[in-house]
Amino acid sequence: MRTGWRTELPLLVLVAAMFAAGARAWQLVPGRVPVHWDLSGKPDGYGGRFEGLFLLPLITLGVYLLMRFLPRVDPLRESYEAFGGVYLVFRYAVVILLTLVYGFMLAWDLGYELSLSRAITVVLGMLFVVLGNFLGKVRPNWFVGIRTPWTLSSRRSWVRTHRLGGWLFVLAGLALMGMGLVYPAAGAVAIGPTVLVCVAVPLVYSYRVWKADPDRDSPVWKRPPRGD
Repeated sequence: MRTGWRTELPLLVLVAAMFAAGARAWQLVPGRVPVHWDLSGKPDGYGGRFEGLFLLPLITLGVYLLMRFLPRVDPLRESYEAFGGVYLVFRYAVVILLTLVYGFMLAWDLGYELSLSRAITVVLGMLFVVLGNFLGKVRPNWFVGIRTPWTLSSRRSWVRTHRLGGWLFVLAGLALMGMGLVYPAAGAVAIGPTVLVCVAVPLVYSYRVWKADPDRDSPVWKRPPRGD
């Protein structure tokens, strides 16, 4: 999968902007700043300036580098050519989500008492919607998508499970956005169960499809694509 400065530069700018904002805020925030918030959006954990201002930018940089170079070490790296555009959307969505979360946290540190539970629940819901819209276009690989023993040994299971997963992610994302806007505390509580459903349902479904597939039990990457 080929990338260039035209696609990478906006991501690098977002990461650099996080570090620049943290450096600018260093003298503007107190010595101890919130680093964790409860479900109601109130801070319940504090740390020093470095942790509060630079931990999330460092995590974002690590995530960017990890997602940037994963295709190079994937034994199925040729598959990324078939969904390179989708993978790029995923990378942008994740980095933008982390940037927005950092912006909310920084605003709180600077004295703007935002409803972090509302903001993070809505933004996470938006991420689910974006991922869900493109999940069905992901092709077999070792790192991206719904990878179970059954999706990786049945092309039919891979395709159908990702289609179902896409719908689940979209519906879950819309639900989180709605709860985050109307009742932020409930939205924050619902994040865990929502993720569990989005994991458990495709897991069970992938097995059921695999069991009914006459071509199961041979790796999906060793067979030509089919229209199912």
